[in-house]
Amino acid sequence: MGEEYKYKDLTHKIIGCAMAVHNTLGNGFQEVIYQRALAIELAQAGLDFQRELAMPIFYKEQQIGTRRVDFLVENKIMVELKAITQLEKVHLAQALNYLEAYKLEIGLLINFGNTSLQFKRIINERKLKRSKESKE
Repeated sequence: MGEEYKYKDLTHKIIGCAMAVHNTLGNGFQEVIYQRALAIELAQAGLDFQRELAMPIFYKEQQIGTRRVDFLVENKIMVELKAITQLEKVHLAQALNYLEAYKLEIGLLINFGNTSLQFKRIINERKLKRSKESKE
């Protein structure tokens, strides 16, 4: 299994939980409703997670603020939720920035706002490269 599929089973479980939420609620609710429902599904799936985990954001080794990720699952996967009609490039860039800030390799961007559930697997290439280099 290549690095691009790292945590494949875990991300598959998370997406399955999100699909269960979307199949039950459909689209049209605020993000917080989907966040609460997904927390129930993740717990029922036996996944360890933290919700709205605050992480400091640094610039040149100085803390300049904090950001709350919607979910950190199994201390490995960042999950960012949206409830908008269509994901845009800016949302992908935001998710990638969170991965870098949290020093994580893999994340999911999940959108409940469309008639079909949308999800994107986000890969922090810089973090994966650093991990590979440290193993060599």
